[in-house]
Amino acid sequence: MTALVGALRGRLLGLLHLDDPPWRIALALAVGVFISVTPFLGFQTLLALLIATVFRLNKAATVTGTWLNLPWIMPLVYAGALWLGESIVGTDASFTLALLVGSAIVGGVAAVVTWVVAFGVMTARARRRARRRVTDAVS
Repeated sequence: MTALVGALRGRLLGLLHLDDPPWRIALALAVGVFISVTPFLGFQTLLALLIATVFRLNKAATVTGTWLNLPWIMPLVYAGALWLGESIVGTDASFTLALLVGSAIVGGVAAVVTWVVAFGVMTARARRRARRRVTDAVS
């Protein structure tokens, strides 16, 4: 478990060193998070790669976002998505429809939050690096 968290942390830190502008990396990460909430277990990484390729997003950031829905969190996410979906489409609707509707809403909210946080972190980091470069150039 510790190795998995360490690997995930390494991938997230690696995102800070990509060449794409911060908004594109944040977008790719957010798309991956959205995909991670979909009930397509086993196909999420392939789906992330396909979407990243079609929309020319950073594949590493998109796949990293997909892997953020960790196995010990998934039951809570899917239970919440199912509950939300049933409250919207009704309990008479099919399980699949309720799960898809709930997952879309939970995934959308998670993607927006991810984009805002990732963009903020990467923009702040870029500003600090620029300030450091100016300070070093003056010294």
